[in-house]
Amino acid sequence: MDPNAIKKAVGDGLLSFPVTHFDSENKFDEAAYQNHVSWLAGYDASALFAAGGTGEFFSLNPAEIPLVIRAAKAAAGKTPIISGAGYGTSLAIDIARAAEKAGADGLLLLPPYLMFAEQAGLVAHVKAICQAVGIGVIVYNRDNAILSADSIARLCDECPNLIGFKDGVGDVDRVIEITTKIGDRLVYVGGMPTHEVYAQAYFAAGVTTYSSAVFNFVPSLSQRFYKALRAGDQQTVDQILKDFFFPFVALRNRKKGYAVSIIKAGLKVIGRDPGTVRAPLTDLASDELSVLQSIVEANDQARLAAE
Repeated sequence: MDPNAIKKAVGDGLLSFPVTHFDSENKFDEAAYQNHVSWLAGYDASALFAAGGTGEFFSLNPAEIPLVIRAAKAAAGKTPIISGAGYGTSLAIDIARAAEKAGADGLLLLPPYLMFAEQAGLVAHVKAICQAVGIGVIVYNRDNAILSADSIARLCDECPNLIGFKDGVGDVDRVIEITTKIGDRLVYVGGMPTHEVYAQAYFAAGVTTYSSAVFNFVPSLSQRFYKALRAGDQQTVDQILKDFFFPFVALRNRKKGYAVSIIKAGLKVIGRDPGTVRAPLTDLASDELSVLQSIVEANDQARLAAE
């Protein structure tokens, strides 16, 4: 997909990260994954990030990533597929090129492995990946890769296919500086864990779309929340936050790594089991799975009452 076309698609509505399905031997389960991507594509996501953070990019072998991308493209219909890319610069280039060859419509550049670096090094890293491919690239500010507004502006000047900025830091002041300085040169994506609880503040900062992890197992709820947010329906926004997202976040925060584990658990709760998470992540305990089931069931009852 042309970089400007994927930029427009990303900005047009809600986004999500499909989990990656594994079989009983912890190998990529292509058939189950395609079934899931096809199901999600029916709920009007503007784009899906395959092999992203919620898709356990960090635990996939680099050779598996193009397999995941091909499977997603084959199942997604008209929904654009954006691939994760990351690690050190050389490996990130290899992954980016393999994803492009596999049919990815764009890339989400995740932070480099482990190392903290100066702005000049981060700029060189992003520039190298952008120059290695012809598809659009979204850079993800998170953890050890936090680009300044000046660095983003420089990359916009030097990389025509840099089309987006995603924030997973939560520093709204920095986001406002970037959106004000860069304007509509980029599309801006919210990327905090369970971003729905941050979405109102980000909307005020000019970030009007985000990636929803819970879209994996409650896609109708995710879209209802997003549409209420865009329409200024504060009553619906507050109701969904209180009834679903706040209890969900409390459960997610019980243990490290649950931001991904709880999404796979959500699919298990609704009868669409994606398999376990790969080590070093751990799955929810049985009592935690029961708590999650009660949260999902309470949401279903609230939805039926509203209807």
